[in-house]
Amino acid sequence: MLHSRTHLSFSLLAALAVLVGCDQDAGTGEATRPRPVKSVAASAAPAELLRLPGIVQARVETDLAFRTLGRVVSRKVNVGDLVRAGDIVAEIDPIALELAVRSAEADLRNAEAQFENALLTQDRKRRLASTSAASIADLDLADQALKSAWASVGKANAGLDKAREQLGYAVLKAEFDGVVTATSAEVGQTVTAGQPVLRLARLDQRDVVVDVPEAYLRSLHLGDRFDVALQLDESLRTSGVLREIGPQADANTRTHRLKIAIDQAPEVFRLGAVVTAAPPDVQQGAPIGVPATAVVKKDGADHVWVVDPATHAVSFRSVRLDTSSTDIRTVRILSGLKEGEKVVVAGVNELAEGQSVRSEQEHRP
Repeated sequence: MLHSRTHLSFSLLAALAVLVGCDQDAGTGEATRPRPVKSVAASAAPAELLRLPGIVQARVETDLAFRTLGRVVSRKVNVGDLVRAGDIVAEIDPIALELAVRSAEADLRNAEAQFENALLTQDRKRRLASTSAASIADLDLADQALKSAWASVGKANAGLDKAREQLGYAVLKAEFDGVVTATSAEVGQTVTAGQPVLRLARLDQRDVVVDVPEAYLRSLHLGDRFDVALQLDESLRTSGVLREIGPQADANTRTHRLKIAIDQAPEVFRLGAVVTAAPPDVQQGAPIGVPATAVVKKDGADHVWVVDPATHAVSFRSVRLDTSSTDIRTVRILSGLKEGEKVVVAGVNELAEGQSVRSEQEHRP
């Protein structure tokens, strides 16, 4: 009886050992089985052309104003009118200024009369002093009065010149050839000295003003040529030169303002026209494009899992990305990856260095 029980125990232990061995073999086979992942072949990214909307503006725009107080009696131009240098664009009531001129002319005549009288007095005193009929002190006083009268004549002349100059302030003239872009005073309105009456813009100096993201600034330099097209008709094109880069970013949009000179542009590029400016192609070499899901960040650096076509094992490789790209689905890799290499795009967070994978090719859109 004891022998039968011992034989049964050995049989159960043997069967249990066989089952455990089968389980271990199954676990080992599952552990060594390649992990399924999705991958794509790295390919050259298409050129990303930055097209910037902008507006044509005058480089020089000046507010014209009267240099004296007065009531506007005439405004000869409106918005959009073309004017030439020296053209009269507005006038104020000149009566008060004309009266000031007349008063200055009267002051000059009075000063001249006093000078003639002082001259006669000085000549008489000299003759009397030569015969001892008048004292030397009287002659000195006459000489002094003559000099004072002459100074009064000079002062009156200066006052008359000033009054005549101010009379010219009643007429507002264009300082240069241009176009009227705004008016801020009407006939009958009293304006103070320096108060803007209208705004005049030069036509021979035009700029395209665009706002560019900060990421693109490192690739732009003063003197770069831009291709500028009219948005209403892109067949109308011209070229411009980057002449100014805004040093400070806009507080709201975080963009920098660029000014592109288009002095030689056709007349169709009028002030206020909406255009599109394309900067020069500054990419050095063709970058590699891969889906954004392929990139893994570790220790502040960017990496991708690259599949070895011979061993089907993955390796963790550091890459450098193009941070200026605006595409959120695809990243542009500048270095660290070659065209044609396979990178893992799904399951990147579950891999280990040297792990064997079973790659399923993913079709790229």
